Parts: sequence; C-alpha cells; structure tokens
Amino acid sequence: MTAATLPATGPVRALPSPLRLGLARTAHELRVFSRERDAVFFIFLYPILMLAIFATVFGKQDPFSGTGVDVTFPQYFLPGMIATGVMLSSFQSLAIFIAVERDEGVLKRLRGTPLPASSYFLGKVGQVLVTSLVQTGLLLVVAALMFHVPMPTDAGRWWTFAWVLVLGTAAGSVCGVAFSSVPRSGKSASAVVTPIVLVLQFISGVFFQFDQLPHWMQDVASLFPLKWMAQGMRSVFLPDAAVRFVEPSGSWQHGATAAILAAYLVVGLVLGARTFRWLRRDAG
Repeated sequence: MTAATLPATGPVRALPSPLRLGLARTAHELRVFSRERDAVFFIFLYPILMLAIFATVFGKQDPFSGTGVDVTFPQYFLPGMIATGVMLSSFQSLAIFIAVERDEGVLKRLRGTPLPASSYFLGKVGQVLVTSLVQTGLLLVVAALMFHVPMPTDAGRWWTFAWVLVLGTAAGSVCGVAFSSVPRSGKSASAVVTPIVLVLQFISGVFFQFDQLPHWMQDVASLFPLKWMAQGMRSVFLPDAAVRFVEPSGSWQHGATAAILAAYLVVGLVLGARTFRWLRRDAG
C-alpha cells in the first residue's frame, strides 16, 4: 500500500490530563464503593454505632469527676471515633479493596489501558477523601443532636480539625496503598488488615482513656498515626483544661502530631512506589 492509498486519518486527540482523569476516576470509585453495601455500612455506621454504645453505657458518668473539668463521655469518645473512622475509610478500605482488585485481575486490565498510574491513585485518594468527609459530617451531626456534644466555636479549633483530618486521611491512604501488597491474596486481605486496625484502636485511646492505659502500651501506640490523629482531635473537642488529665505529656503536641502524620505520608509514598504490585504474586 502506497502513501497515496493510505486511509485518511483525523487529528490525534491528546489524552486528558492525569488530574482530569483522576477526577473521573474518583467518580467511578465512588460509584463502585456505593455498591459495596457491607463496606458502606461499616465505614459510615461503625463509628456512629460505637459512639452510641459508649455514650449509652457511660453517658451519665463524668470521666474527669472531681477535677473541675466539665466533659461528658460522648464528648471524650467523639475525637477517637473520628480518628478511627478516618483509618477505616483510608488505610483499611484501600489495603483490602486494592488487594481484591489485584486478585480479580482489575489492576492487570487497568495497567493495559492508557490510564496513567497517577490517575488511578488520585481516584482512590479522592474517593477516600469524599468518604471521610461524609462519614465525619454524619458523626458530628449525630454527636451534636443526639448526645449534645458541644461543637467548637472558634476558628482556631476548626483549623486544627481540618489539617488533622486532611493529613490523617492522606497518610492513611498512602499507607493503605503500600500495605495492599502485603496480603498474599484478596481473600486473605481482610484477615490480615482488620486485626491490625482493631489492635491500634484498643491501644490508641479510641475505646479507653489513653492516660489510663499501661505506659508500655502508650509507647507502642505513639509509634503509629492513629494515636496522633485521636490526640489531635481531642485538642479540638475537649477544653484546654482537660489536657493535663488526658495526655500523659500534659500538652496537645500539635507539632509532633503534624510531624508524625507527615512522616507517615512520606514513608507511605516511598514504600508504595517501590512495593506496589499490579499483578498477583503467582502471575509471574
């Protein structure tokens, strides 16, 4: 076939930018997530149910009786529930779902398309961010209306709330992507990831007052981001006078919280870039 007989072709259209593809991928991820009813139930309702249980059981007690600090148990437990909700929707959700997608060949098929890897990950992070915002909003509404938890009234506390939420969500997301390569299969992912999340909840001041945990347990919890997210949220919803009773350091440690969450964000990005697998281990 000569050049004269070659069929005419139109102009080659460039692919949309990775950011635009990432936004489109976010919408797709949200649709897929909404179809997973069990995941939607646990991610959205688990923190609300746990807050309701603790508020019902301990609602009439004062966690700081005799100290002159007026804090109810629902008010004390709310920050931990926000933090654990972020961990569920970011780290646990991505670590399990990506492992399942790899097992089912979804990642292999995506790798064979023009979709940039960055757009795929942007879609995952975007879905987690939207999910975390909706989940946290629902939790705050329930806490305020049903359990009469006072909401912050000054901009400084809401600013702390915003950066702890965003930084915690980002760190949890990249760590979830990195950890998704640990389970040997999608079927085993839940069994590998869920116990880790449960242990961190018990030692990070989510279910118990952090200052009442054994010192060695506090030291172990301080190595992981959930403890720092919960502490950052406590600084938002508890009065400043409570800090000397709830934090062993006697300070909210905002600088340490930001530094440790940022460190997990960087480490998660590095490990994720080096260890992420598009194929199953037995795929060669």
